[in-house]
Amino acid sequence: MITPPSLKKGDTVAIVSTARKNIDDNLKPAIDLLKSWGLEVKIGSTIGLDLDQLAGTDEQRAKDFQEQMDNPNIKAIWCVRGGYGTVRMIDLLDFTKFKQNPKWVIGFSDVTVLHSHLNTMGYKSIHGIMPISVGKASKLAKETLRVSLFGDERLEYDILPHPMNKLGVASGELVGGNLSILYSLLGSSSAIDCHDKILFLEDLDEYLYHIDRMMINLKRNGCLESIKGIIVGSMTKMKDNDIPWGKDAGQIIEDVTKQYNIPIIYNFPAGHIQDNRSLIFGSKISIDVNAECSKIVFE
Repeated sequence: MITPPSLKKGDTVAIVSTARKNIDDNLKPAIDLLKSWGLEVKIGSTIGLDLDQLAGTDEQRAKDFQEQMDNPNIKAIWCVRGGYGTVRMIDLLDFTKFKQNPKWVIGFSDVTVLHSHLNTMGYKSIHGIMPISVGKASKLAKETLRVSLFGDERLEYDILPHPMNKLGVASGELVGGNLSILYSLLGSSSAIDCHDKILFLEDLDEYLYHIDRMMINLKRNGCLESIKGIIVGSMTKMKDNDIPWGKDAGQIIEDVTKQYNIPIIYNFPAGHIQDNRSLIFGSKISIDVNAECSKIVFE
């Protein structure tokens, strides 16, 4: 996997929208954060565009992202928010100049489309907080993003044990993101290859039976048979029907994966929560899940 160059003071980060519109004056915390790290900021042309739910047309969002990819002075592209819409513009992008001058792409949720697409091309990317969430993000969420971008420290985590954890050790390339997005990409050119990988999953605002359906689909597509381990992030604001499904999101994942002899970490602090710590997709990691803690170390 190709690692984009680490950032250094004086570099410029572009803030763009690939999905839901951002028409509010809410970027000061993110801009202040970048400037506190010695970075410059460029606001993309999609910020402020308003087309129903989206930040302009598919063509406008693709054009903005394309310009940031092709601009050699832009060293990282930070997606302002998720929602829905990235998949509508992914096929309009030309990654020719990106391959010549790779740069970090940052975000989560709907940005999983970009993470997955970049992974199939052989490039690392950062699953982490987005500009609209900086104001409420935890100190560690912000600091782990800085570490991921600047590369001046090894990224590693020691997480408290969870009663559902499946103990064991494993190493492999980290892939994944939002479960709903991963599910929607299956069968497309942007679908990730899970063979010998460690899979991270998180989701928001889904019915529990949908979680079961998506996990079963991953299983039937062979995504679970050859993975080395699973890291389960936040499953936030899950919903149920009048007749309960009978299991929460963690229990659903446990049920679908019970036949596989792999370590599984539950309740990892990443996803739609304030303590959304960064993960470098495409990096090789090692995980050690034991009774005392869950340890994750990035290469």
